Amino acid sequence: MAYDRLPLNALRVFEAVATRLNFGEAAEALNVTPAAVSQQIRSLEDYLRVPLFRRNGRSVQLTPEGAQLLPGIRRGLDELEATLNRLRQERESGTVNLTTLASFLQKWLTPRLANLHEQHPSLELRIHTSPDAVDFSRTDFHAAIRFGLGRYQGLFAEKLMDDWLVAIASPRVFRKHGQLPASGDLSHLPLLHGGDAEWSVWTGEEKPPRTPGRGAYIDDSVSLLSAVVEGLGFSLLRWSLAASELHAGRIVLASDRVLPHPFSYYFVCPPAYAELPKIVLLRTWLMEQARSFDLPPVPNRAKLRKTA
Repeated sequence: MAYDRLPLNALRVFEAVATRLNFGEAAEALNVTPAAVSQQIRSLEDYLRVPLFRRNGRSVQLTPEGAQLLPGIRRGLDELEATLNRLRQERESGTVNLTTLASFLQKWLTPRLANLHEQHPSLELRIHTSPDAVDFSRTDFHAAIRFGLGRYQGLFAEKLMDDWLVAIASPRVFRKHGQLPASGDLSHLPLLHGGDAEWSVWTGEEKPPRTPGRGAYIDDSVSLLSAVVEGLGFSLLRWSLAASELHAGRIVLASDRVLPHPFSYYFVCPPAYAELPKIVLLRTWLMEQARSFDLPPVPNRAKLRKTA
């Protein structure tokens, strides 16, 4: 690249000498020897093939070519310093590019973002949603909240929280059909199907059916939750998504039974970003929010905590 041939260090030395018009003072400011300063100036003059200073004993003056070069060098160094200062400031605050599941964003994270802004007003999130893992080396993302087993090779990963499968229904559906049995035939009930789990997990069938049973199949978890709220039937859903609707009274738990989900939520980022102050702020806040998130309101709550 053309930048590879630029004598960047010599340009910095030139600016120091041109500002002070004294080789000794420039050397002291740069913490190098006067001989090193003279060598850098000679190399820059050889590169440009023009003289930059007139030397008369201890007196140093810019040549017309040196005077022409100085404003451009100062503009470039000023812009470089401003860019470096912005990067230093953004270590502490600024934008964090985060990717996560759309369902987690809508039902768990978004209701808590006002608290984040209140605690850390200088921290801004730019959030991308996708079920797919991102390649941090090819994108501008700083971090991700992923739902999985925690096996993220080459990345920093910290568990945020576990999750559980709960059976839910609207109050109207629950009043009509009553509590779900923990096993047995459910074909007479209005069941909704989704991507989190099939009803064979609930009933303990060894081999799940190749196709869902009767009832609507909705592959988007939030849309599935909306269908439950509208009274279309029972569903199995992650507790992290259902909790807010339960607390609002729009749904009820259709059973005291709770099944641990095999996946958990993890905060994931490249190791180089893990100690950035703004990433630490976000991760610490997320951990606090996860610790305060209620467990499903069922008997034997203490047994719901999964081990890492």
